[in-house]
Amino acid sequence: MIDQRKTASYMQILVLIGAALLCGCQSEAPCGGAECVEDTYAYLADGECELQAKVYLPPGEEPKPAILWIHPGGLITGGRDWIDAHQLAMYLEAGYAVVAIDHRLAPEYKLETIVADVVAAYVWLVSEGPTRFNVDPDRVAIVGHSAGGYLALLAGLRLDPPPKALVAFYGYGDLTGEWATKPSTSYNQRAEITQEEADRALGGAGKDCVPTSSALEGRFDYYVYARQQGTWPLEVSGHDPVTEAAWFRAFEPVQNVTPAYPPTMLLHGRADTDVPFSAAERMAAALEEHGVVYEFVSREGWNHVFDQIEADSPDVQTALRQVLAFLEGNVK
Repeated sequence: MIDQRKTASYMQILVLIGAALLCGCQSEAPCGGAECVEDTYAYLADGECELQAKVYLPPGEEPKPAILWIHPGGLITGGRDWIDAHQLAMYLEAGYAVVAIDHRLAPEYKLETIVADVVAAYVWLVSEGPTRFNVDPDRVAIVGHSAGGYLALLAGLRLDPPPKALVAFYGYGDLTGEWATKPSTSYNQRAEITQEEADRALGGAGKDCVPTSSALEGRFDYYVYARQQGTWPLEVSGHDPVTEAAWFRAFEPVQNVTPAYPPTMLLHGRADTDVPFSAAERMAAALEEHGVVYEFVSREGWNHVFDQIEADSPDVQTALRQVLAFLEGNVK
């Protein structure tokens, strides 16, 4: 028998998670209220597809260290404007240029294309950034949240030269664990989303390169549907994680860590009902095994998107200061 109190708790948490992921937490104040110059650039043109990056520059004429920021959204929704206003201001006030990127989205586009977009954004940043907006190509970190955290961890394997540091908020290093391939207990506590409803949630986007902001809002339902069914890895990759597990190996950071992997910071709550804490533990163990410099920040009560849900809590504020210290030590 389902514990009704537990069900209600799951539902409240999922509503908060969905709202945090979908809010586009950018404030109306430019640059999150910090002083900066803000501009938008196309970093990749692929046929009719143009992918954009929003660049925020703190004041000063000296070359800036940079953060390449990758949004959350389960690889299915999200965009460059989803960066949290307070965290954006925090990075700017610490002297970082922040480059928030779009990438193409599943299921219309698959994992290989999404990863290639992230690589293209990094190559563009380190090659074009010094002349276009005065960033130091030798001082670049990648910060990502949830699916963006996964892409940040994967970028640590794919980029040359490698970034100076990686920061993954509630990310993951695998796509073939049971947490991803089995129906999600937490997402099945909410009303079932049918295949028809899931398809409708995509908004008939077809092969639109990047959906509009209004179209992004409904796409979270497609992610929920895929997690309810246990088909999410298949939806985002086009490959079956059970029968084609070998295909996924190249896309699982936890299986590919070497001593050359960049310094990494993991932030993950033990109460995460979307990406289990064990996923972060496995990634931390791989970093430890190979002697990679890393920090692992967690709290007992943190759920997914804890930095949004509990933004004003002392624990979250402490964690964000730890992020800045980690970046200071490895990037600046």
